[in-house]
Amino acid sequence: MNDATILKNPKTRKLLFSAGFSWLFDAMDVGIISFIVTALSLEWKLSPQDVGILTSMNSVGMVFGAACAGYLADRFGRKKVLLWTLLIFSIASGLSALASSFWVLCLLRFIAGIGLGGELPVASTLVSESMPANQRGRAVVLLESFWAGGWLVAALISYFLIPAYGWQIAFVIGALPALYALYLRRAIDDSPLYQSGKSMARASFASKLGSIWTRKHSRTTLMLWILWFTVVFSYYGMFLWLPSVMKLKGFSLIKSFEYVLIMTLAQLPGYFTAAYFIEKFGRKFVMITYLILTAASAAWFGSAESAGMLVAAGICLSFFNLGAWGGLYAYTPELYPTSVRSTGVGLATSVGRIGGVIAPFLVGYMVQNHIHINTIFMMFFAIIFIGALGVLFLGTETKGKELAD
Repeated sequence: MNDATILKNPKTRKLLFSAGFSWLFDAMDVGIISFIVTALSLEWKLSPQDVGILTSMNSVGMVFGAACAGYLADRFGRKKVLLWTLLIFSIASGLSALASSFWVLCLLRFIAGIGLGGELPVASTLVSESMPANQRGRAVVLLESFWAGGWLVAALISYFLIPAYGWQIAFVIGALPALYALYLRRAIDDSPLYQSGKSMARASFASKLGSIWTRKHSRTTLMLWILWFTVVFSYYGMFLWLPSVMKLKGFSLIKSFEYVLIMTLAQLPGYFTAAYFIEKFGRKFVMITYLILTAASAAWFGSAESAGMLVAAGICLSFFNLGAWGGLYAYTPELYPTSVRSTGVGLATSVGRIGGVIAPFLVGYMVQNHIHINTIFMMFFAIIFIGALGVLFLGTETKGKELAD
């Protein structure tokens, strides 16, 4: 089955686009903050460490949001939790426009992060459970491709609106998904697998946590926790700092936004190639190949000096890193049975978000202590490579297999 087959079926197309737009709004909110902090650092005179704290607050909220939403989605349904998480981050994003101090903004970004962290694993689980085996991986990677669309919207808002109207306008636009939640309430249904297994969803959180660490699932859980930590650590450490890194390398605020916009465009072909390869060669092939090439791109970006080399390295970084993200979201739900699937995905995502907390703060600390950008990006090279090794030695192939019930 190809992408056209998925899109021709009215039911799968509606689900993919409905969940996809919620994913796009998530990405827009995360992407906007990376541009806002660059503007805020000038207006509020934030130190690199302050920037690291602010960008980390989203991820702190995501740690809690992912873990709680995963369990709640197994207990109360994917659809209900998807709607509530969408509302939480939309309202918190809108209120962020009114923030008058650094710490108030940090608190609102933490609340937004709870919604953001919960929405992503629930949406991917819903789509994964609703697709036939021969379309499932490709469908989830296509879902993930909406993330690139969200970053592109964030880059466009930041390039055209923030310089003219201030950073507050970006947060106001970030409140719009609350209206979209009203549409989703009628547009989507819970997956057939969840509907048929409702009676299994009443187990306690402790019971579900224990079940993903039984002998049957412990190898998978270890692999996923390593993989999620390394991917999220590197993504949030690199991409939330991209506009600021460009500025540190001597480019103006407007020029930094322009170059990051160009780099962001490379995310879409990264997703689409991963969507093609994931059903042709398998999940492990996509994850290992794209992670190794992400690591190489990180090393290249850190050592690049000229504008041409920086943009070329940044394009490769976006292409391969976001392709790996697509594979990650397709692969993870396939490794657990329905009764604990959303819990397993949510906890793996939550562990990953811990990396998303640490990385921006760590980069801020390293920049403030005058550690060279090349050294910082070599650290990302090593971390990403560890993730690739985890998949190689601990991962199992799930291409073409029906989801376990």
